Amino acid sequence: QVQLVESGGGWVQPGGSLRLSCNVSKSIRNIDIFSWYRQAPGREREFVARVVIGGGTKYIDAVKGRFTITREEDKNTIDLQMDSLNPEDTAVYFCNALRPGWTKSIWGQGTLVTVST
Repeated sequence: QVQLVESGGGWVQPGGSLRLSCNVSKSIRNIDIFSWYRQAPGREREFVARVVIGGGTKYIDAVKGRFTITREEDKNTIDLQMDSLNPEDTAVYFCNALRPGWTKSIWGQGTLVTVST
């Protein structure tokens, strides 16, 4: 069973940056799709960004040009670099992993990001 552990959350002022990491218990080379989702207070969980084997990426419009998702094979992590943060980015951020053939995807426990003055 693959386990995901997120880290890097915290408090930052508007305009600041944070880098989240998703530590993966098995080699990321063998897992096809990694995604970051977020859930703001009182709202449903939403997709944020995705990276696949080979490096292809996808982002929601709200974070395009500000967030970058990468597969860090030397560290065996999936990172989310978040720049130009604004209060609307405040949420718990979750890492998600999926391989074809799995009956369900795997979730981490989440890490809280708070953007405020």
